[in-house]
Amino acid sequence: MISLTEENYLKAIFHLITAENTVTINELSKFLNVKMPSVNNMMKKFMDKGWVVYESYKPLKVTDSGKKQAALVVRKHRLTEMFLVEKMNFGWENVHEIAEQLEHIHSETFFDKMDELLNYPKYDPHGEPIPDKDGNIIAQDLKKLSNCEVKDQVVFAAVTLTDEDFLSFLNDKNLELGQKIEVLEIEKFDQSMLIKISGKELVLSKIVSEKILVKE
Repeated sequence: MISLTEENYLKAIFHLITAENTVTINELSKFLNVKMPSVNNMMKKFMDKGWVVYESYKPLKVTDSGKKQAALVVRKHRLTEMFLVEKMNFGWENVHEIAEQLEHIHSETFFDKMDELLNYPKYDPHGEPIPDKDGNIIAQDLKKLSNCEVKDQVVFAAVTLTDEDFLSFLNDKNLELGQKIEVLEIEKFDQSMLIKISGKELVLSKIVSEKILVKE
């Protein structure tokens, strides 16, 4: 059985892994706020399990088995968030911390049933893809709203930050996934944006527009 600490390391690897399937000890140390020797010791355990290839002073190479295990931890987290929103009427701003606790339940059947009750969702409440039972993830072609240009018309697809304050801010502005966004103006000085959404005009700072992901 995978321990809670191991699952937290796996989830960190999921978020930090590069296109070359590598991650560094230093990155894991900073992400988890754990001292380097502790990360080294854990990665030696991961190597024994066949999840990483570990060599001193080199980036860790994450194996296919390691990537699958990491994705399955994230699957539990994102399914839980979706269940809390869809079946228990939680706001998308209130589900992360609860999911952090429930993701460590060691019952594949439990999460398979949750998946079934939700009718096998592909994305969580924040627009992030939910890995399937084999750890596969749907590729998304998204870009930051801040990278759009005047006259672009896009769809609000996801957020890069699930912090409660940020999501509450979006709630206050009546911004939610699936809405169509038209970029009307971009301020040269600070790159703030005037957008049109649901028939209303709204100004967003660059800080906000960088955390909103959109698709064509």
